[in-house]
Amino acid sequence: MPIEIKELHIKINVSENSSSGAKPASASSSSAEKDNVAECVEQVMKIIERKKER
Repeated sequence: MPIEIKELHIKINVSENSSSGAKPASASSSSAEKDNVAECVEQVMKIIERKKER
């Protein structure tokens, strides 16, 4: 019997002034991050549309 996850909650904290010594993202990883965000937005919109159909 397959298990279907109905909801997934993800919580993150982002701060610009980080003193941990992390390196800033390069241009190539920045575009990859934008692609990931666009894909996430697309998936969320699909989920919202499916909920409206019910």
